[in-house]
Amino acid sequence: MTELSPVLKQATPVQVDHGAGCYLYDTDGRRYLDFTAGIGVTSTGHCHPTVVAAAQAQVGKLIHGQYTTVMHRPLLELTERLGAVLPEGLDALFFANSGSEAVEAALRLVRQATGRPNVIVFHGGFHGRTVAAATMTTSGTRFSAGFSPLMSGVHVAPFPTAFRYGWSEEEATDFALRELDYLFATLTSPAETAAFIVEPVLGEGGYIPGNTRFFQGLRERADRHGILLVFDEIQTGFGRTGRFFGHQHFDVRPDVITIAKGLASGFPLSGIAASRELMAKAWPGSQGGTYGGNAVACAAAVATLEVIETEGLVDNAAMRGTQLLVGVRGLATKAIGDVRGLGLLVGAEFTTATGEPDTATATAAQKSAVDKGLLLLTCGAHMNVVRMIPPLIVTARQVEDALAIWSEVLAEL
Repeated sequence: MTELSPVLKQATPVQVDHGAGCYLYDTDGRRYLDFTAGIGVTSTGHCHPTVVAAAQAQVGKLIHGQYTTVMHRPLLELTERLGAVLPEGLDALFFANSGSEAVEAALRLVRQATGRPNVIVFHGGFHGRTVAAATMTTSGTRFSAGFSPLMSGVHVAPFPTAFRYGWSEEEATDFALRELDYLFATLTSPAETAAFIVEPVLGEGGYIPGNTRFFQGLRERADRHGILLVFDEIQTGFGRTGRFFGHQHFDVRPDVITIAKGLASGFPLSGIAASRELMAKAWPGSQGGTYGGNAVACAAAVATLEVIETEGLVDNAAMRGTQLLVGVRGLATKAIGDVRGLGLLVGAEFTTATGEPDTATATAAQKSAVDKGLLLLTCGAHMNVVRMIPPLIVTARQVEDALAIWSEVLAEL
């Protein structure tokens, strides 16, 4: 009898029958409030009628039209629609399937465009599981251990994680920028550095937002040395943070962004955006793929963008995110050392009485929440951060319901 790989471990015991909006229903009919959203993927909720209708209509017309062989209307329409929301100057797109593929495409582009071999990533970042993306991932060794040697040319600089260092945000930012300059002097010359690749909010690293001075410091150094600035917007894009893209909170201009997750409400679709001038520096044949820009996924993405706009989901993410963050902070007990987030990315970090990571209590809290009907996940290097990632359609009442369950969970720890 065949079975799934034994290495695949589920975060919850739930066997889903169907989903609707912010809820999942198991095979026994029990309803769960889903604050995982498929790890930030189901941006418009489960089976949004507009997205479902678009996908159903497209399945009956064209499922797969390989986009370096033929062109199809959903891809052209998606490209046009994204032009209305992408940062100014990013007017060329390449589509793939997964976030890892998008990151690898961005890496290939920045190396080819600059002729430089090295990139700088930041401690705690997550960029994917393929060899190059895993090499750039520092949110946990579980993503890169056991299949060395990894890719060369990747250097790691500090991210301003104030809570971990025990400093103020100003002190952490001073340290991160100072160490970045020291890295230039000791490990990778600016003249050999193609790009900075960074998340606006560390995702798997523990839901830690960056800050304006840090990101503007990266932009200034990038401009001074001819380095490209790549924002990994795979988890923070499409309204998740309360702005359309996470970097927009920090008044900073990217050269490249990577996109995926919430783009197509659950259909596999990813991509990179850059200026036409920069994208044209990619070498011939370096961009392509069998399934990238799939017709059904593109139709779902067009419908997703329509729902985000017509239902005001970016503003809703900002309002409900504030409600959730304030609520989780207000409920924090001595077991929680820090609560942070941006928009509908909220994390509660569990620590011991001496300030050490408390993985066991975080795991117990996550499992207790599931037992009570609230689906949550953990993250962080020590998996001691419980994260909340509801769909962008979440209502004030649903946030209240989640907070009520979370209060019960904490009271029983």
